[in-house]
Amino acid sequence: MASAAGLKLVAQEVLAALGKPSGLRGAQRVSALHINTNPVTPIATNSYIQGTTTIPLLTKTVGQCLEETAHRFPDREALVFCRDGVRKTFAQFIQEVDQAAAGLLAIGLKKGDRLGMWGPNKYEWVLMQFATAQAGIILVSVNPAYQAQELEFVIKKVGCKALVFPTQFKTQRYYEILKQTCPELEKSSPGGIKSKRLPDLSVVITLDSKLPGTFQMSEVMQAGDSSHMKQLRDVQQTLSCNEPVNIQFTSGTTGSPKGATLSHRNIVNNANLIGLRLGVNQQESRTALPVPLYHCLGSVGGGMVMAVHGAPAIFSSLSFEGKAVLEAVAQEKCSLLHGTPTMFIDMLSQPEFDSYDLSSLQGGIIAGSPVPPEIMKKIMTKMNMRDIVVAYGTTENSPVTFMGFPQDNISQRTETVGCIFPHTEAKIEDPETGEIAALNSPGELQIRGYCVMLGYWEDPVKTNEVIADDRWYKTGDIAVLDKYGYCKIVGRCKDMIIRGGENIYPAELEQFLHTHPKIEEVQVIGVKDQRMGEEICACIRVKAGQECTAEEIKAFCKGKISHFKIPRYIVFMEKYPLTVSGKIQKYKLREQMEKQLLF
Repeated sequence: MASAAGLKLVAQEVLAALGKPSGLRGAQRVSALHINTNPVTPIATNSYIQGTTTIPLLTKTVGQCLEETAHRFPDREALVFCRDGVRKTFAQFIQEVDQAAAGLLAIGLKKGDRLGMWGPNKYEWVLMQFATAQAGIILVSVNPAYQAQELEFVIKKVGCKALVFPTQFKTQRYYEILKQTCPELEKSSPGGIKSKRLPDLSVVITLDSKLPGTFQMSEVMQAGDSSHMKQLRDVQQTLSCNEPVNIQFTSGTTGSPKGATLSHRNIVNNANLIGLRLGVNQQESRTALPVPLYHCLGSVGGGMVMAVHGAPAIFSSLSFEGKAVLEAVAQEKCSLLHGTPTMFIDMLSQPEFDSYDLSSLQGGIIAGSPVPPEIMKKIMTKMNMRDIVVAYGTTENSPVTFMGFPQDNISQRTETVGCIFPHTEAKIEDPETGEIAALNSPGELQIRGYCVMLGYWEDPVKTNEVIADDRWYKTGDIAVLDKYGYCKIVGRCKDMIIRGGENIYPAELEQFLHTHPKIEEVQVIGVKDQRMGEEICACIRVKAGQECTAEEIKAFCKGKISHFKIPRYIVFMEKYPLTVSGKIQKYKLREQMEKQLLF
């Protein structure tokens, strides 16, 4: 298969490149920066930083990590799915993973094939994540909200041979949606689909009901015999940590999705470093995970950290529900909780919030979009999450590249995304000169290291747009770096508002507006303006039971921020356009506002 071979070659080139010096003038290896202690003396002289290399990178496959952890903690809980009442120890889980992997081989899948997992947070999602990895099959994380056209795009783009889904979730009738693109499904035999529009698709597996043309998951679990188990062991002998294991489609906050292809090495090491920074290797940290599995924070920060470190993963509900998370934390005595800012805002505003016992909580990760300081302070005090840290990354970087430390001071914790991860380089490039920026100067953040994806699947043009020949990945984010190596994300390159020649960063305005007592959440965008090029529009959600006017907001801004940063337009709204993972789609919000404001 040309694509997989091409990506494997890229992996080898990456490894070779990592052995070479950075070639950056004035760059220094950061000996003062450790994995689990924050820097107390200056470590950077310009906007380039390199994480410590004292911790060796792992060369294990995903399956090897799970096997080793199951051997160490056979009777420890690995997974809990609260809504479905599923509990699995590591010993039970590894047994079912091998059974499922042998079953996939038995129904005709082979190493290098792509299997799409399409659905909400259920046990079978994690089962497929690890079963595919064991058998050398590449898991494709499919957004559970996709409709027929979007589904057709991703299946065709990566050539999925198999697709796995539940019959229905909420209003999503998965089988019916697939039939719109693949009408042949109903008259096919299981494993024998021949579709005109989806020529690669031959196998469909349903989690529950037995439907025409599909295997039921229980059949797949029983399909493998001793010969398939031997076949599985033979395949495992051929697996390399540099081979693709997962294709994650970018969430669509910036347009059409692209298939970021990640290797075992990418996600195993990222999960290892996340766990070390959080300290989960020092204790049995039960982690509440309301984030979706199809997204990197769920699959790597949840599933992979579980497999590498033995940290039990507790999934509160099939999709995010604030009340269900609080219930899960209280009942399961979780010490860590990961989520997006939007999720934490929702949890904090639950009517019966004070009735939940959150005393077991200590910390966790908040990621996905900038965190307003006011929200961070509430999480630390009202949710007992004294050790919460911000993480920053992108799907293309496996995902985490910067993360805070539990011992950070309040401004580092609320105003930055922490420090660089080990074995990772970061630089901020001056937009005018293309040179490394001076400290505290904004520019585009770029990343290099083990974490950079192999590429976008079968899309060399898009890959070359973001990864340079020397393997620097352009994040598209505007950031600043301070002398201690702490990074602050100022905004997206595409989100930056240029009003009459002044550069305005939405994140800065959002953080300021969050200090208004009536504001629950705010998003700042630029809208077209004939005279100024762009004008500032603040889209505000007010707190329950509060009323607010545009005049009130403008009066609040006056004298506190530069006059040119005061939003011209103030729009009050009840909800924002979101991706399934809870990220706000600013380009859609901009379109919405431009129509509403009659541009």
